[in-house]
Amino acid sequence: MHFDLIDLRLYLNILDAGNITAGAARSHLSLAAASARIRALEASLGTPFFLRGRRGVSPTPAGKALAQHARLILLQSERLREDLADYANGVKGQVRLLCNTTALSEYLPERLADFLREHPPVDVDLQELPSLRIVHALSQGVADLGIVSDAVDTRDLQTRPFQDDPLVLVIPRDHPLAALAQPKFSDTLRHELVGLAADSALAVYLEEQALHLGQRMQLRVRVESFDAVLRMVARGAGPGIVPQATLDRWPVDSRLVSRPLPEPWARRKLLLCARSFEHLPSYAKALLDALSEPATGDRARMDS
Repeated sequence: MHFDLIDLRLYLNILDAGNITAGAARSHLSLAAASARIRALEASLGTPFFLRGRRGVSPTPAGKALAQHARLILLQSERLREDLADYANGVKGQVRLLCNTTALSEYLPERLADFLREHPPVDVDLQELPSLRIVHALSQGVADLGIVSDAVDTRDLQTRPFQDDPLVLVIPRDHPLAALAQPKFSDTLRHELVGLAADSALAVYLEEQALHLGQRMQLRVRVESFDAVLRMVARGAGPGIVPQATLDRWPVDSRLVSRPLPEPWARRKLLLCARSFEHLPSYAKALLDALSEPATGDRARMDS
């Protein structure tokens, strides 16, 4: 097989534009040069990639497969360019870490702070996403590490335990749900709740659980953090759902009560994951090892 990045970029431009002329223009090539490259690409790989019609071109089944791989190759090429630019600027490495809401707000700040202090040449590109999207991104090779709930399918990835992460229902003391010894998630759907921003990973996760029950969550208000949820609940705005870790660091407050959610999906465990731990760059392996251990502050609290 003989092709280069220019061939792949040209192919995708033609596919996106719907015809060779426009694709050639997007690639800053003449029509003759573009046509010659496509003919050579098809000859090299031994199969046609376009169905040519009066209204333009469309991909063959082989062309669809080529498009998928071409996009990934070009993405990795751009990532290589960015990483090498970081080296030129004196940054030895950058780790792309994807995580869900709870990991970002409750478990990562101390661990990441310890890691960044001990590894000055390394940067961390941190992004919050729902667990399912993290798994997909890792499978596509667009991130180094992820932290996901064990509720999603990670069979194509390698995983390590990271943290137990049960969810609890917090309720104003005078709310009807507070009278139930073990309220279920379905019980909460009959009431208006205090929730997180709609694009937060946990908000998406809870909405998915409601849809599995054929219902939708009723939200009185959305806030930006777990602390804000607890503050709103304590003032009587309505029940909310937060990680147990958030509640554990919240001062004792007689204005609210908490109940563990009994559903199996609420007794979550968080997992560290990657396509292959063995093939991570050395600086990503260093972050993996750091995240596999408690932060220094956590160890001090456990020892005290």
